[in-house]
Amino acid sequence: MTPSTATARAVVTALLEAGVREVVVAPGSRNAPLSFALFDAAAAGRLRLHTRIDERSAGFLALGLTKVGARAAVVCTSGTAVANLHPALLEAAHAGVAMVAVTADRPARLRGTGANQTTDQVGVFGPLVPTLDLGPGEPVPVFPGSVPTHLNVRLDDPLVPEDPWADLPDAVDPPREQHPWRGRHLDPIDPGPRTVVVAGDDAGPPARVLAERAGWPLLAEPSAGCRTGRTPLRTYRLLLASSLAERVERVVVMGHPTLSRPVQALLARPDVEVLSAPSPGVWNQRPFAVDHEIGWGEPHPDQAACDPAWLEEWQAADRAVGAQLDRLLAAEPDLTPHEVAGAVAAAVPPGGLLFVGPSNPVRDLDLMIRGWAVGDRRKVLANRGLAGIDGVVSTAVGAALGRPHSSRAIALVGDVTFLHDANGLVLGPQEPEPDLTIVVVNDDGGSIFATLEQGDPAHADRFDRVFGTPHHVDLASLCAATRTPHWRVESLPELEQALASPNGGLEVVEVRVRRDNRRDLDARIRGLRP
Repeated sequence: MTPSTATARAVVTALLEAGVREVVVAPGSRNAPLSFALFDAAAAGRLRLHTRIDERSAGFLALGLTKVGARAAVVCTSGTAVANLHPALLEAAHAGVAMVAVTADRPARLRGTGANQTTDQVGVFGPLVPTLDLGPGEPVPVFPGSVPTHLNVRLDDPLVPEDPWADLPDAVDPPREQHPWRGRHLDPIDPGPRTVVVAGDDAGPPARVLAERAGWPLLAEPSAGCRTGRTPLRTYRLLLASSLAERVERVVVMGHPTLSRPVQALLARPDVEVLSAPSPGVWNQRPFAVDHEIGWGEPHPDQAACDPAWLEEWQAADRAVGAQLDRLLAAEPDLTPHEVAGAVAAAVPPGGLLFVGPSNPVRDLDLMIRGWAVGDRRKVLANRGLAGIDGVVSTAVGAALGRPHSSRAIALVGDVTFLHDANGLVLGPQEPEPDLTIVVVNDDGGSIFATLEQGDPAHADRFDRVFGTPHHVDLASLCAATRTPHWRVESLPELEQALASPNGGLEVVEVRVRRDNRRDLDARIRGLRP
């Protein structure tokens, strides 16, 4: 057996022992020993193999698979291929997702030379994703299970095995995902101060249970994992501009909140006490002052409740503003992106999966989720570690593939996000195909900027060129190029019908909406008061 073949098979064995059952491979020559070993392992039923021609798409596919609990690895060749994994690994690091990147490298004797496709791959992802550098005959290190891992493998000629891999190791059951709060309890929190619970991305059920036991309003982002029960407020972002917010004395923060400027303003108030659970990801330091750390854990069984009038007042205000918002949207002559988000939320059945893209879609969804029942097992995911638009289609595909028991899988994304990762639609004829409906809210550009400072009319002469960036892409033709079924709808009834009639497999529903009125529409929504 050649040294490179032996090393590659040792790496695959270590991946199997670490519970990796999904592996994404991008083609290359230097990673050929790994690709051959993975093919043999897949043929023997030890893992499921995916191939992608674009390393960035491959990395985000592995991220999506891992986000739903199916721990995955991505494997690529040397050189710029490695650099294309960086966005996915940064997102994984900041979101606390334990995906694995295995990169093939040239032998040590070629380092520091002008050899083809040779660069310095050790530490290429920076200190947030340390490199484990492996040479021929060296023992493969144990893959940690809580953070993203980079294994750089030096492989030398010959790169092709002499025989198929026959004596594969037996599969090991992957480790069960263990949330850091399971089996632990927080100390009881004084119910006296007027408190709200802010639940950011991946906060999990403890935030909901704490809010329910204490009787506190729950300000939960869509991907918090706790937008259920009786305490979440649909319009909390709007209520934070009302007189109710002025009376808040304390905030309990869980998860990674990133969506709302009103929430950030609340957390920055000097008169508000902030209690914080550790944030997921490599940087646990909060970007706001924290008065007390409360650790990870479920609420204490003896957690006392506050005056019920506090929650009831917020709930009444939420119902009033929600009704105003519905009337405002219904009166619009054209379909609004908020109504698209509402229709998508309503189409996710119990047991379903919803992956939502950044910028406006996740914020529109935040205002339109009307509340789901506890125990319905809906899973809402988003890439909120760094909240970038790259790789969202591939991540959604990975999540759908990694959660095959979902009753339905839907992704809600903007047109620029969709175009940024259009390669995510490229599936080879032998590739596992997700059952996923991608809803693209197409306003022909970056409407998120219209709602920010640069969208002020004073900058209208340059806005479209450097922020709005209209593209005029024919999405139907783009989808046709990848043989992806495509439907274009322009009304709410058409959208609801399309969502109610999925054809199975990967499909795209394009919803055309206006962009020229986005700033005005958002201003009128922000002006709603109880």
